[in-house]
Amino acid sequence: MPEIIPVNFRSDILPEYRGTSVESLLEYHNLGRAIGTMPAPQMLIGMCMDSRKSLRIPNDFAFVLRTAGANMRDNEFRISYAIAVGGVRTIVLIAHTDCGMARLEQSREKFIEGLMGAAGWDESRAVKHFEESAPKFGMRDEVEFVLREAARLRAIYPRINVVPLLYRVEDDLLYQLKA
Repeated sequence: MPEIIPVNFRSDILPEYRGTSVESLLEYHNLGRAIGTMPAPQMLIGMCMDSRKSLRIPNDFAFVLRTAGANMRDNEFRISYAIAVGGVRTIVLIAHTDCGMARLEQSREKFIEGLMGAAGWDESRAVKHFEESAPKFGMRDEVEFVLREAARLRAIYPRINVVPLLYRVEDDLLYQLKA
């Protein structure tokens, strides 16, 4: 079972993150570190597009990719660009509690009806789109998904530090994860 580790004090930050941009992220967001300016992005943050999450970080601290469920599949070119051209050496993937992608099947009818009403799709097209996409983007558990996604990206980018974190929408704080 994965361990969820809070960060309420600087001493709570795991040793492997101390002295890194991950420590800075945790200090900015959870501990109220003074926001300064950054000369260049320190990391790439991959996080869910859910509107309930907002990170407290300086401008130019990170490239940010927001996708459903923080699923980075089909974003490898963007990630590669941030590494090769942007110079980042750390990727932080942030899952969050109460993620809609963990309950995707419950939204099936609303999804189909929404595409028919708002986008003008016919029912068969909307159904096909859901049925083809849901297996790729849906998940059972946010924490287990972000741990697997981090492992997948580590295999693609073996020299890049890939760190999974959890954002609890209940308290708006970031939590460290250990598999």
